[in-house]
Amino acid sequence: MSSGEVRIIGGQWKRSKLPVGNLPGLRPTPDRVRETLFNWLGQDLTGWHCADPYAGSGALGFEAASRGAASVVLADASSDCVAALHKAKDRLGAAQLRIQRSDGLAVLRQLPVASQDVVFLDPPYDYPHHELALKLAQQCLKPEGLVYLETDKTWRDELLHPLGWTLWRHLKAGSVHAHLLRAGA
Repeated sequence: MSSGEVRIIGGQWKRSKLPVGNLPGLRPTPDRVRETLFNWLGQDLTGWHCADPYAGSGALGFEAASRGAASVVLADASSDCVAALHKAKDRLGAAQLRIQRSDGLAVLRQLPVASQDVVFLDPPYDYPHHELALKLAQQCLKPEGLVYLETDKTWRDELLHPLGWTLWRHLKAGSVHAHLLRAGA
C-alpha cells in the first residue's frame, strides 16, 4: 500500500514518519500548510479534544496528538488507511488516538455535542458534502472551537456566513486552500 511518507513536524513525535498509501484522492496536508496551521492553533494543544474524520494518512490528527491533545478521533472509510493508522499509533504509543473505519459524516454525527476544540475537515477535493460536514462539525464544537477546512478553492465569507461560519485565517499553497473557521457569521 505504501508509496511514500509524511513526517510529523512538531511536538513529542517530531520527525517521526507516517506511511502514505497510494490511494485515489489521498493527498496528505503538506508540511508548510501543517506548520502554518499549528502556528495558528498554537504549538501546545495540551488538553484539547480533536477530530479528524477524513484522516487519510493521519498527519493532522497525529500532529495534534504530538502537541499534547488529550484525545484525537481519527477516521477514514479506507481499510488500508485505517490499518496504517493503527500501525503508526502502536509504533508511537499514541494512547490518546481513537481510530475507526467510518464515513466522515457518520463520525461527525456520532461526536457528542460541544465536545471538540478543533475539527479537521480534509476530505478528497471532489467531495460533494462540504456544506453538510461544516454543519455537523458546528454541532460537535465547543463554543470557542475551530474548524480547519482544506479544499482546492477558497471558501469566502459569502459562502461561509449562510452556513454559520466566519473565515478567521486562510492560506493558499499550490493547489491547497487552508482555512481556519470560527462559528458565527
